Amino acid sequence: MLVHLRTLGCRLNEAELESWAQAFQQAGHTITREQNLANLVIINSCAVTQDAVRKSRQLIRRIHRDNPSAKIIASGCYVTLNADEAAELLGVDLIIGNADKDRLVEMALAELEIPSMPAMSTEPAAISLFNRGRQRAFIKVQDGCRYRCTFCIVTVARGEEKSTPITQIIEDINRFVDQGVKEVILTGVHLGGYGSDIQQNLSDLIQAILDQTSVPRLRLGSLEPWDLPENFFDLFSNPRLMPHLHLPLQSGSDSVLKRMARRCKTEEFTQIVIEARAKVPHINITTDIIVGFPGETEQEWQDSFNYIKSINFGHIHIFTYSLRTGTKAATLPEHLTNAVKKQRSQQLHQLAKTMKQDFFSQNKNQQVHVLWEGQKEDISDTQHKIFGYTDNYLRVAAIVDKTQNHENQLSTVKIESPETDHLIASIVE
Repeated sequence: MLVHLRTLGCRLNEAELESWAQAFQQAGHTITREQNLANLVIINSCAVTQDAVRKSRQLIRRIHRDNPSAKIIASGCYVTLNADEAAELLGVDLIIGNADKDRLVEMALAELEIPSMPAMSTEPAAISLFNRGRQRAFIKVQDGCRYRCTFCIVTVARGEEKSTPITQIIEDINRFVDQGVKEVILTGVHLGGYGSDIQQNLSDLIQAILDQTSVPRLRLGSLEPWDLPENFFDLFSNPRLMPHLHLPLQSGSDSVLKRMARRCKTEEFTQIVIEARAKVPHINITTDIIVGFPGETEQEWQDSFNYIKSINFGHIHIFTYSLRTGTKAATLPEHLTNAVKKQRSQQLHQLAKTMKQDFFSQNKNQQVHVLWEGQKEDISDTQHKIFGYTDNYLRVAAIVDKTQNHENQLSTVKIESPETDHLIASIVE
């Protein structure tokens, strides 16, 4: 059986695809990147916005149109929230909601009567990181969220919090390390809530990984700023824990944050940033901002803009608010016009660009470690440009001879100059 896996949405969805790929392989099936050659297609859908819902439907329809003989299994947030609608889509053979994701491969093999042939299974390394190259793996360590931010539908789709036992996570990471993975990223719907259901916390997990695995790089996914455990920043004294934190702020106005039901005010956020920068040299703090939340006045927007500017983030993911049916925010009064939201978004994009260049400049002349990826750009017949990421998650490029293979290797580089979206560096060793 040739199995093709597709996802829309977050890193958590990607981590789930990775585990499904491993399980299908162990059952004797082959993962293929060629959608039209597949006998079975798994789609991990998204519902974070109405646009994501539309794209999920379109993807299912397009896959069935292009490969009508393939069986299709639809999973993820869209089908969990809209199971009846998804089941009616042409070509869908099986719906598996988020609550049953851990059993997806087992259910697929049983309900679609797909034979398992473990005796014919190749080594797991044959499919590691099927969709990204071999240098990096996303590890799902928990699911669900106990909080209900008014703009978020994902907590409804994902359900209650459920943490993966530390022993299982250690086993997964060691398997990836054996396959050549150099960097692991921990992901979850509410990563900072890890362990709330098993009497542990995120610091316990990080320390265990650093103690019980040899993975060269450990990176954290998005973390809610109010969830950082006590003595969290002390963990970064270990150089294998990467100095980058993505802390979603969502707004720089306390009154907007209150309407969002966020649990961290700007003053508290500032103190977190101050502590992080004091304890972790060259840490890169990035964030999410929602522009044009319902009722956002001009004064609130200016307060938000000025606060964001004062923090000086390394990068901002900017989301223009769009109504999402089923969330409390959708019922709030005074939704803004598209023109106002567009104007504010453009203003913030310009600020984000300036702040990113400022952070680039702060890293100039630094010697840092880079993990090289597979992307290459030809410079001449004998040289090409290669790309990778620093410890603090800055994209770097270097020019090397084509005879040299740097993919999935760690190098020390010296940062020389900034470009628009990356830094130019020279390899020191």
